[in-house]
Amino acid sequence: MKGVILAGGTGTRLYPLTRLINKHLLPVGSHPMVCYGIERLRQAGITDILMVIGKQSAGLYTDFLGSGENFGVKLTYRIQESAGGIAEALDLAGGFISPGEKFVVLLGDNLFLDDLTPYVEKFKQQPPGSARVMLKPVDDPRRYGVPVFDHDDPELIAYIEEKPKKPKSKYSVTGIYMYDDAVFEVIRGISRSARGELEITDVNNKYAKEGKLEYDVLKLWWGDAGTLESLHEAGIHMKGVLP
Repeated sequence: MKGVILAGGTGTRLYPLTRLINKHLLPVGSHPMVCYGIERLRQAGITDILMVIGKQSAGLYTDFLGSGENFGVKLTYRIQESAGGIAEALDLAGGFISPGEKFVVLLGDNLFLDDLTPYVEKFKQQPPGSARVMLKPVDDPRRYGVPVFDHDDPELIAYIEEKPKKPKSKYSVTGIYMYDDAVFEVIRGISRSARGELEITDVNNKYAKEGKLEYDVLKLWWGDAGTLESLHEAGIHMKGVLP
């Protein structure tokens, strides 16, 4: 399997820090944020990784990460030219993923403590053309994409509601997704949202509608380090995770 880390976002909620440096290179504990995603993939045996990055910070990424050899992985880079949404960034992986190949996608600002290995092994057993997402119980689901579970088969997600006023579950869909190459056809079949982006929720809902979206629930801490408060919290939880 291969891995894809999406790290092209500008991080406007982290201004003024992100006026100086891309948000995924901001320090969390003793390491840049992006290092934790690389390590989680490596820990799960995934060492061939595509980094989708913005052109403004491309030099910083290559200077720090290089080929990935020092991190025990092999890195390939793609440039996301514009902020067209998570699904648009994911589509850049089309030439990196081989026909029929399964892969794991991480959002670069999602930080977590779980070992991905058991979840990856479950996904390997899923039929071709299906997908898997990781969930986490949260205090205020209204801030996130919230899964609604299938009444007939509780191991499936029926659909995902984005930032609902009245959530139908206590779970958030985290920025950890698993697909095979069929996802690129799914992306081509969705339309841009009102904000002009290709939304990953629309992609996942295509799978859910066809009864092909399975899930696991993270057991340990997870956070989206997208605000100053959550960045600080992530630094506390991730301290000491990497040597």
